[in-house]
Amino acid sequence: MSTDLKTIAEEANERLADATAVEVLAWARETFGDELVVTASMADGALPHLAAQAAPGVDVLFLDTGYHFAETIGTRDAVAATLPIHLINATPKQTVAEQDAEYGEKLHDRDPNKCCALRKVEPLNRYLSGYKAWVTGIRREEAPTRANTPVVEYDEKRDMVKLNPIAPWTQEDLDSYIQDNGVLVNLLQYDGYPSIGCEPCTQQVAPGEDPRSGRWAGTGKVECGLHT
Repeated sequence: MSTDLKTIAEEANERLADATAVEVLAWARETFGDELVVTASMADGALPHLAAQAAPGVDVLFLDTGYHFAETIGTRDAVAATLPIHLINATPKQTVAEQDAEYGEKLHDRDPNKCCALRKVEPLNRYLSGYKAWVTGIRREEAPTRANTPVVEYDEKRDMVKLNPIAPWTQEDLDSYIQDNGVLVNLLQYDGYPSIGCEPCTQQVAPGEDPRSGRWAGTGKVECGLHT
């Protein structure tokens, strides 16, 4: 454990508790410089848009699992082309075909936790290893598991500072930011997919349902393992 990073995170969380998302990101850039990376799922471009204001040229990491919707890949490419960021396309060690050959086809149906571990958690850990701080788009209202998310925390598992600058935002806050700033949005958001993951494990959600109920529906799984 890095006592310095833990202390930095604890002090920053107290100091930045009421700061704006851009202020949190600006502090992170000033503190960590090029050792800061932003992760983005490309459900929309809000977090990269915020980061581009506070830290132009910042590394933005996208986990390319090999199972994404075409719309998600399109959003990734459009965000990379229109914002002053450096996109990093993080890939698993195995292609989908190689994974199928070793574990059998449709591992995501039989053991979604294993599939997420291979195609999300391992690549994330591998690519994050060169940084001291990482940024997520987690919001407290998204799931009970995220209700107590701090703005800045110490990620003990990875020995990094983890920043969640939009943790306090409501869906209304996010929608307003997107509308006010002309932020790119994954087209699936307009087609009943308020929470977008890999295509085999993401279903449409009926109006009024929990936005994340379309993720791993029927499995009891609510997190891919990146944040737990």
